[in-house]
Amino acid sequence: MTIFPDGSLAWPHPLRPSFEFRGDVRVEPPAIDIGSDILNIERTPAEPARITFCRQHPEDAGFREIFVSIDGESAAILEFGDTVTLEVKPGPHKIRAHNTLFWKTHHLVLRPGEHAKFIGINRTGTISFGLLFMLGAFPLYLTFEREIEKLVTDKLPQRRAAG
Repeated sequence: MTIFPDGSLAWPHPLRPSFEFRGDVRVEPPAIDIGSDILNIERTPAEPARITFCRQHPEDAGFREIFVSIDGESAAILEFGDTVTLEVKPGPHKIRAHNTLFWKTHHLVLRPGEHAKFIGINRTGTISFGLLFMLGAFPLYLTFEREIEKLVTDKLPQRRAAG
């Protein structure tokens, strides 16, 4: 057998295989072209996914940063009023956020082109200001949630109460 640079194969004539069919018909196998490009397939990259982290909620205390990491790597440090959008590969991700006291973790799977939005809020508690006067510091409770896009429905049928 001879393999040519273009990837095609040739059999020597005495050893060339043939197939027998009914009626004494002989058919030779076609040349096989494996091609050199089959091993160097370039895949077009999938459209990236995006993740947006926002810290602009009116209930935010405005103190202390929120540290965000994606898959164990630092992604953003959010101060009050910040919004950060990052491109990531589609697939599963682990999002962690903390304000040095409280930690929140989200696991999500993003499709190509999908855009996930998260909102971070540092909230004060009911006894926070009492602790501020006694200790000189107070805890900020972390809220870190994914925003769900609201579906807009045109007109929902309204039920009338039977009376």
